[in-house]
Amino acid sequence: MQTQQHSPHTRDATARSVGIVGLLGIGLIHLLDSIGKFSETRYIFWMYIALIVGAIAVAGLLLHRGGRLAWGAAGVLALSAIAGYVLSRTTGLPSAKGDIGNWTEPLGLASLFVEGCLVALSLYEVLRPRPTVAETRPEARERRFGREAVGARL
Repeated sequence: MQTQQHSPHTRDATARSVGIVGLLGIGLIHLLDSIGKFSETRYIFWMYIALIVGAIAVAGLLLHRGGRLAWGAAGVLALSAIAGYVLSRTTGLPSAKGDIGNWTEPLGLASLFVEGCLVALSLYEVLRPRPTVAETRPEARERRFGREAVGARL
């Protein structure tokens, strides 16, 4: 059985797509939870709005550019949401002590799952070695992936 090699471009596009879906998932989860926060604790509502806007902005950055900066921003954004969740469940937030100990809220668990996956993907993308300029030349890609992978003409 032969193992198929995927080009760096394909891997990058796939990772960026997954990252964008993760960021939009974070935004959607917090949008759904924000409805109750507007009347309960107004500043948390506005923190949710900032998180949603940040998620959309970083998703746009990943869509158009990618790179370590975009992945770092995605990871930091997801980590900030995780930190807010943990603080609200442990010490509580100012004027919002009602969620202390409420670790099993379904939207919160969904959010932690998506944010944790995005942190892991972001770490991988920030730390993974990038190809050198010489490795991106057609001859080097052809040696590594074969003539068909680089679109050679007959």
